[in-house]
Amino acid sequence: MRLRTLTALAGALTLSLVTGCAQGGGTGASSNTVTYWLWDANQLPAYQACAKGFEKENPGLDVRITQLGWSDYWTKLTAGFIAGTQPDVFTDHIQNFGQFADLKVLEPLDDLGIDDSAYQPGLAANWIGKDGHRYGAPKDWDTVALFYNARMTADAGLTPEELNSLSWNPEDGGTFEKAIAHLTIDRNGRRGDEPGFDRHHVKVYGLATGGGGYGDGQTQWSNFAASAGWNYLDKARWGTKYQYDSRTFQSVIKWYFGLAKKGYMPPLTDYNVQSNQQNTQIAAGKAATTFDGAWMISTYAGFKGKDIRTALTPVGPTGKRATMMNGLADSITKASRNKEGARKWVSYLASDECQKVVGGYGVVFPATPAGTEAAVAAYRKKGIDVSAFTEPVADKKRFRTFSYPIASYSADMTALMQPAMEDIYGNGKPVSSLDETNDQINLILSQ
Repeated sequence: MRLRTLTALAGALTLSLVTGCAQGGGTGASSNTVTYWLWDANQLPAYQACAKGFEKENPGLDVRITQLGWSDYWTKLTAGFIAGTQPDVFTDHIQNFGQFADLKVLEPLDDLGIDDSAYQPGLAANWIGKDGHRYGAPKDWDTVALFYNARMTADAGLTPEELNSLSWNPEDGGTFEKAIAHLTIDRNGRRGDEPGFDRHHVKVYGLATGGGGYGDGQTQWSNFAASAGWNYLDKARWGTKYQYDSRTFQSVIKWYFGLAKKGYMPPLTDYNVQSNQQNTQIAAGKAATTFDGAWMISTYAGFKGKDIRTALTPVGPTGKRATMMNGLADSITKASRNKEGARKWVSYLASDECQKVVGGYGVVFPATPAGTEAAVAAYRKKGIDVSAFTEPVADKKRFRTFSYPIASYSADMTALMQPAMEDIYGNGKPVSSLDETNDQINLILSQ
């Protein structure tokens, strides 16, 4: 996923609310300034363009944009909530939304008149809190697809049509596992499905590793679990029980991490969130395929000397393909100094006018259909086929799209699931150990 937030968020903000420190003003310099934070440097030019359009329509209002790297972004935002130096508006992630809403650091946006039907299905509804109030205006969306090195797949005799027709199951892995095994090559040149294959000395892995996947597995195991019929929670939004104790889920995880034991996927020790992510492994020629998100399209397309293409996620036991459909939103902070200007800016960000501008830069899929169309056209001009990402949104009969788990205490869930999944992946701990972890998470969620 788009990386992670700080586990200490809830504790820090709870302390701030108790002491009253978070009730100070925001960083807006005056009633004429709206401060706006985002983390994606690739999207900065697009939103600078939107700001110019907004300022032209709203004389006297100035948008001041700050772009920070992912880790610094959440660290500074958390500190800002405590010290009263938060922005007026910021790019929000669904992973943090539940806790931000619970801690009452977000401004309700009910008066903006956000219409669910104006955006891609499900995006607007995800930003309604447990209290029934809206706290985010839809910004963009992403899905997950299979990126592959076209030269490696061609050398293995796999056609694009075959890669788009793969299926899987937790018993023998289906045609997906067969393809991944055939793409794996050891130091002696033997493929993973050939006699004498040395799984301890692999030169090219069939599937790159994205680590243990924490508790969401967005670009790791989520598409497999969902296509097997599993759900994170007992309800789509604001569930009260996680379901990591499900036998279906555990069978998926056992099979998925079992790919590493067979030598088809790197061991956990090969993964590093800073220096050896999936895209790094593909760029270095250490892996032939990987699952990754739409926000990485430009990154893979930019690998010099490599023809990286995309295929659909494989069909699962339910007969459907699946992919997480995540979406960001723009939120206003409760302590904003310029709430009137902030509301105007967020309304503009959520409009077709801005979203078509953003789509035209070809770096993300905006939330409105018109914005999405503009993005598809922009990618096409760059020679990039993005159908593996857009088809799941357009065809609900063949695809299941699902959201990142929306619940309270998501940071606590992540803190518990990260070591639990890494123990299974890296240390061979049985998947049944997730029963205890699930109980611990649900105990916290019941508070």
